Formats: sequence, C-alpha cells, structure tokens
Amino acid sequence: MNAFDYLFENTHNLNKEFLVGNESITFRELYSSSVNMASYLQREIGIKKKVLLISANNLLFIKAYLAIIKSGNICVPLDPGIERSNFSYILDITNPDFAFITKDIDKKLPIGELRHLFPDSVSDSEVSGLPWGDDQENKDENECCEIIFTSGSTGKPKGVMISHRNIMANTASILAYLNIRSDDRMLVVLPFFYCYGLSLLHTHLRAGASIVLNNSFIFIGKVIKDLKELQCTGFAGVPSHYQILLRKSETFRKTSFPHLRYVTQAGGGLATVFIDEFRELFPEVKFYVMYGQTEATARLSYLPPELYEEKKGSIGRGIPGVELHIVNETGEMLQPGEMGELIAKGDNIMIGYYKDLSNSGSVIKDGWLYTGDLGFIDSDGFIFLNARRSDLIKIGGKRVSVKEIEMVILQLPHIIDCSLKRVTDVLTGESLIATIHTNSKQPEEYLRDEIKRHCAKHLALYKIPKTFIFDNDMKISASGKKVLKEGESNN
Repeated sequence: MNAFDYLFENTHNLNKEFLVGNESITFRELYSSSVNMASYLQREIGIKKKVLLISANNLLFIKAYLAIIKSGNICVPLDPGIERSNFSYILDITNPDFAFITKDIDKKLPIGELRHLFPDSVSDSEVSGLPWGDDQENKDENECCEIIFTSGSTGKPKGVMISHRNIMANTASILAYLNIRSDDRMLVVLPFFYCYGLSLLHTHLRAGASIVLNNSFIFIGKVIKDLKELQCTGFAGVPSHYQILLRKSETFRKTSFPHLRYVTQAGGGLATVFIDEFRELFPEVKFYVMYGQTEATARLSYLPPELYEEKKGSIGRGIPGVELHIVNETGEMLQPGEMGELIAKGDNIMIGYYKDLSNSGSVIKDGWLYTGDLGFIDSDGFIFLNARRSDLIKIGGKRVSVKEIEMVILQLPHIIDCSLKRVTDVLTGESLIATIHTNSKQPEEYLRDEIKRHCAKHLALYKIPKTFIFDNDMKISASGKKVLKEGESNN
C-alpha cells in the first residue's frame, strides 16, 4: 500500500476541517486536491523521481507533499532557510527532476534550470492530471518515498531514506500509544521538513484529527492565543520550546488552557526540572516524554505520563512494534544496569543513507539501528540515556558526563538554557566553559558566584566549569532546536 492511501484510508471522505486557522481545508478537499496534483506529477515526470519541496508549513506544503508520495515519486523536503552550500550539495547528489518551491525561495537558492512550480499561485485545475486509475498505483511498500536530510558528522548533510512501510509502521505505533482521537486538534510549531513535524501530519491525517499551523513561535503571545482560542488539545515541542515557554513567559505560566489534553516532547533530552515545572503548573495535562531519530522515521520510545514520577529521567520503553536493547561494543546484549549503546529494530527503521553505503553499514547492522546513544536498561525494561559518546570527557583522568552538569545548572529557576564547551587544559587535559542563557537582571558577577555555589552543592569540584559566559541571544533553528556554537554540547 502507498503511504498516502494508508493515511487517508478512513478519512478521505470526511467533510470536516483537517487544517484550521488562517488556512483551512477539509479532509475530502485535501484528498481530492492531492490526487489531482499526483496525477499531474505522474504525467509530467513519471514515477520514482526525486522532487524537492521547499516551503514553510502551509497548505501548499501539505498538498505538494501528499501528492509526491501518492504519485510514486520521492519527496525531498528542505528547510527554506537552508544554506546555499548545503543546498548545492543536495541538488548535486539527488539530481532532482522537479521542485515545488515558494516564490521567495526561488530568489534565494541557485536552482538553475531545475523545472519547478509555484503551487501557491496556481489553481487545482492547472495541476490536474489524467483521471486516477489502478495502473498508476505504486503498491511496493518498501520503495523509498522521501529523503530527509540531517546534519552529518562530516559537515555534509546525510539523506535518510524513508519508505512507505516506514511511515505506515511509525504512524500506527504513535497512534497506538498517544490515542489520538478524531476530536483532537494539534498546534503545530514544528516544521514539516523535520521528522517530528511530519509525524504530526501523518498521525492526524490517519486519525481524522485536525491541526493548526503556527510558524512564529518567537511570538509567544500568538502561541498562547492559538492554544486557547482555537481550542487545541495537543502541543508538540522540542526542549527549547518548553524552556522558552516556562522561563521567558509569565503569561504562559499563568494562563489556563481548558482544552489542552496532552503535550509531547522529543528532539533531545529536556531536563527533568522543566518537566516537573510544567506538570506542576498544568497537572491536568498529560506530558509524554519521547525519544526518536530521523533514521527511525520519527519515534522509538515513550514514557507513559502516569509512570513519570516512578521512572523520572527515562525515555521509556519501545513504542509498539519496536524492539530496543542495550549492547556492548561487540554487539552483545547487556544485563539491566550495564552501560552500553542503544540499538533498535522495527518496520520504522530507515532503508539507509542516500548514496552513502559506508555510513549506512556502520549504523544499520543485521537490521538493527545503532543509535550512538549510551545508556542502560532497568529491570522493568525502561531505558535511561546517559550521554552520547561525544558528551563524555575526561577531566583529570576522570570521566565526566556533560549532561549531568547541565542538569544541575538548569535547576536554578532563572536559567533558560546552558551549553558546555570543552577546551584544552594544561593541568587537567580538558576543562569546561559554560554559556548561560538567563532571564535574571542580576549582575554577571553575582550570577557567576550563585551558579558556582549551586554547583558546589551538587557536583564534585572537578566537574564545575572553570569559566561562565552569559549570552542572552539564544538562537533557535527552524526545527526549534538551539543552534550551538562550535565545540558546544547541549543536553
């Protein structure tokens, strides 16, 4: 089955709004419009061709994305703010046959002679193809249907190849544990070129639920207004979203959200102090801690809200259909409590990296995805992550977890975020510089002494950063993640 047909299997005839807010469309209208555009694509370029999609979250993106998948072609969604060098690299290795882009993007990026279309300026009749027939169907679930590019360790983006089966499996798993209902309405601040954002699109289409698009999280007042006035029942965010809402907006903290049923968090570890704070402010809202990777389509594990206190700090257990284990360096399974690397297996694991057999082979071994994250499993099967390999350093011959230090500093209520950078130290080998983002008006000298005193209560002396830098210009990427400076690590 084509992933498109799976997503619309039970909702293609619904005469209710899927998209609510500034733009709106019903399920039935979206299905019809996307099929029309899919037919147009097959007529113009055939199947199994790469199609770039560069747009902010809007109705244009949704229609084009769904049409590309329905047509049996391969969608390559890209960040509208992508650097020209990365765009040129992706353009070169994918050699796309077509592109959907917005007019403002066309002026920024060197698309050259690439055939493209501005769907925001044409009517459905102009992108209609021949009537859809059975002979047009692409029924191979294992075919690649999208390539999502992530930042690579070498600096060059890595193309994660996702199949129709991957999307269907991960969508079914997420729906099984989140129990998304047809009367749910999700506020989407995550971009659709990011796997977490796409998972919201997939699950709500399948469940017959609605979404609201908000592309301006920087304006917290608009987020609060959308949550209340559009009666959103769900919100999904990465760590920086919750850090900003809780520590930069007194209005958010004091506002009641009577319709909000649950929130989800993934895209990196959020310090438990923020989760505790959210749960205390909004005790009636279920808070789902989740973990995933683009290489797993989106999601790998979740922690049920009712078990949060008992298993605080855990990323939970594998989602339905996903098997998780902790292994040593030779791939042997470890016993509960033993530290090793987290590996995963399931129908949601990517096909591999596009045109990169070497990295594909080092990450996927015998069907298992090696995540690169280190941790242990407890006797109940719950996973606790400690750090990535790169987050463990040696100071004075002792191994130190950067994450542990960040968690302590973030306990101070006026600290919004903390990043640690490793530098060479003549005496200890390595030492740490902490960059602090705070909403405090106190002088830096006072804050520096306060943080040092707090760290001294909770950390061994050799773990306390030697230098503290205060920088209130916290830059957030288009996917909502904090932009790190060279050498910095973030929890």
